[in-house]
Amino acid sequence: MEVTVQLGPFHRQLELFGPADSHLRLLRQDLKIQITARRDHLTISGDEKNVAKAAEILDMMKKTLLKRGTLTTGDVESFLARDNTAAPPESGDVITVYSNKTIEPSTKGQQKYIETMLNNDLVFCIGPAGTGKTYLAVAVAVSMLRKKQVRRIVLARPAVEAGEKLGFLPGDLQAKVNPYLRPLFDALEDMMDFQQMKKLMELDIIEIIPLAFMRGRTLNEAVIICDEAQNTSPLQMLMVLTRLGRGSKMIITGDITQIDLPAGQGSGMIDAVKTLQRIKGIGFAELTQKDIVRHRLVQNIVRAYKKKAKGQKDQQ
Repeated sequence: MEVTVQLGPFHRQLELFGPADSHLRLLRQDLKIQITARRDHLTISGDEKNVAKAAEILDMMKKTLLKRGTLTTGDVESFLARDNTAAPPESGDVITVYSNKTIEPSTKGQQKYIETMLNNDLVFCIGPAGTGKTYLAVAVAVSMLRKKQVRRIVLARPAVEAGEKLGFLPGDLQAKVNPYLRPLFDALEDMMDFQQMKKLMELDIIEIIPLAFMRGRTLNEAVIICDEAQNTSPLQMLMVLTRLGRGSKMIITGDITQIDLPAGQGSGMIDAVKTLQRIKGIGFAELTQKDIVRHRLVQNIVRAYKKKAKGQKDQQ
């Protein structure tokens, strides 16, 4: 099958194709198709199903470039990683953050996750690395702050060592915990400029803290995100859940396949999900390998480790 895709102005084609045609190369390699570039159009040939998908992805690439002014390799990889059966997101699922940047779900699972966050005051989200658990939660929080639906955002993570000791890191307490909080900073930096983020943090409108710093507080009119919650104990999780104040929303995220707690200690997130399943008003979302939107190899890596773990379990 062969399809022709019309292109826009020549200077935008360079951004569409990527550095050294890297975006087109990704499409060729992933979909096993041929793409020939001409001055005003592309010719795509190959298997009918893959050619149709390539044309669809090129359309999304053009729209993203037109809307945002930029197109990254990550965007193309995200389009490639989408489930073929995924429905296009509805306009109500587009999250607008600062500088009028928009964030859209890339999969059905992400779309359902966003709907769950918007419709519930307390949400638990479980999923493997790269599924957008934290990023989409921060996006919803920033969007609500921008619309003045809440007055502040509190982002918290347990400072649990993943095979490394916190005490051996150089510097004072702030320097020691910063590596644990870095993913939250990264998500925020993608949704507002640095000076704006710095100002909001200085005013305590945005707070990024270790989980222990939440003890004894009641958080009203806030979005509270507890990230890496699989590494909380049941008592810590109870402490976090009881911080929820008037007019607030709380989002608990974690990957229960990556628990770094001492051997024999149960995860507070797993315990909470089991305990609170039947309470009305609490939402639960589960993301899977199909929702991974990082580099396309991440999905294969997660699948390989899951297969290995299953084989080891079967041998026991």
